Amino acid sequence: MAAERGSPWLPALLRLLLLAGGGQRPGTADYCSWRGSGLSWEPHSRAVEQVHLRCTEGSLEWMYPARALRIVLEPNLSSARHTTVCIKPASDFQGASIYVERAGQLHLVVSETEGARPHHVSCFSAHTPQRVALFLQASPQRDISRRTASFQYELLSNQSAAGPDFKKMALVEAMCRPCDNVELLMAICSSDFVVKGSIRNVSHDSENHMSQVDVSVQKVYRQKNRIFQQDEASGEWRGPIRTLLQCKVKKGGGDFLFTGNEHFGEAWLGCAPRFKDFMFVYRAARERGANPCEFQLN
Repeated sequence: MAAERGSPWLPALLRLLLLAGGGQRPGTADYCSWRGSGLSWEPHSRAVEQVHLRCTEGSLEWMYPARALRIVLEPNLSSARHTTVCIKPASDFQGASIYVERAGQLHLVVSETEGARPHHVSCFSAHTPQRVALFLQASPQRDISRRTASFQYELLSNQSAAGPDFKKMALVEAMCRPCDNVELLMAICSSDFVVKGSIRNVSHDSENHMSQVDVSVQKVYRQKNRIFQQDEASGEWRGPIRTLLQCKVKKGGGDFLFTGNEHFGEAWLGCAPRFKDFMFVYRAARERGANPCEFQLN
């Protein structure tokens, strides 16, 4: 998780540019994502351009970064308290640095050099859950060669029933300890994906502190997106699941019930009991009327 670093001169710059004015930045936009170019800006304007996004996840693509861009995340969920913001820069991120704005101060979240690191995800706490302001400061350039500062964002709550407090994780939600019975029963109800399968292979990426579990899938009970797909050649259903390297995942035989959540288009492991153990827990809970949701047994 990236550390937040304050800047002594950027707060003054922020006040100066905001006083100069600025409105919603024209460009290709919806409520979740925005795409625009610094080449379309007025050359002598000193205003900070504004972008308002109203979803809990989306993306931004700023081509030819110039001066500064202020992004306000205001999700249309009045009852939700999204206490963590995560940003994943694109692999070709360049031309700007990303700051979070707090009480008139700017704190560095992603520098231009950090943004180019593959699989790099920066997370920070949101002091005002209903409104988070990000500030992109363009880097000085000597030419007009194409540079693009683009990233994906997610606003997360630490009330997730499918895993532990997100803010305690280095990258994204992952669980290194076995789930207890209550967590397991909640996971099958609220996870982004629930699949039955076996482990084909486990690979480790020490540089990015991640492991990948390649799964042969027997049944997909639920998935948010098409991470688990059927191989055209073999007809077998497969999919990758990521977890933290510190979890020390190893290849094991037998069938498992894999659950977890999706972040930035990737599946991240939550609870993963052996399938026979899950069936024992679920049937016992159903007999007592303690199962929080119905699960398809056959």
